[in-house]
Amino acid sequence: MAADAEESDYFVREIEKNDGLSLKVKQCYLGDVGCVVWDAAIVLAKYLETKQFYDPSSGVNVWAGRTVVELGAGTGVVGLMAATLGAEVTVTDLDDLQTLLKLNIQENQALIKSGSVTAKVLKWGEDVSDFRPPPHYVLMADCIYYEQSIVPLVESLKLLSGPETCIICCYEQRTEGVNPKVEKQFFELLQRNFNCEEIPSEKQDPEFSSPDIHILHIRRKV
Repeated sequence: MAADAEESDYFVREIEKNDGLSLKVKQCYLGDVGCVVWDAAIVLAKYLETKQFYDPSSGVNVWAGRTVVELGAGTGVVGLMAATLGAEVTVTDLDDLQTLLKLNIQENQALIKSGSVTAKVLKWGEDVSDFRPPPHYVLMADCIYYEQSIVPLVESLKLLSGPETCIICCYEQRTEGVNPKVEKQFFELLQRNFNCEEIPSEKQDPEFSSPDIHILHIRRKV
């Protein structure tokens, strides 16, 4: 996508935060899967704001000063939410999504008071030395859908995560086509090196949750 892409190539989706301010996320009218805010991304973004992580009234802020890497960020909505809550975020995706990511960072910069967000290219399975030391959190929404990307995705999770890293994965369970097979492959491969804990719906945002969207906390086996 050209850096001077026309405004008319995008439409804006607003995601209201609990403080009443809204993230404004540009999406492409035309383009691949990365250009749209998927529901799993919104469910995950709103989960980051739940009281267990962020509750200004009682002084709780798990995100303040924490390092976060988002994989397959697409529009960047999840990473942007973490940055507005005080995290030091790197949103990553393929080269052709960098323009959209940078546009959305620019668009929401005013909401980021104490955190930060930068966009970088990360191709799954490739070198992660740019992202060391291991981040406190890795975030991923709806990254489990291409059969050929399963092995490199798990490889990236292994390369990125240290013993303290918590990977928060949100995905929509899809029953059609190759999706069940791809999910099964992903979790079989993942569980060789990681433990997964499913987060019950009562710990998720009461409005932005859905029975077919799952949130998992994933940590390296010790």
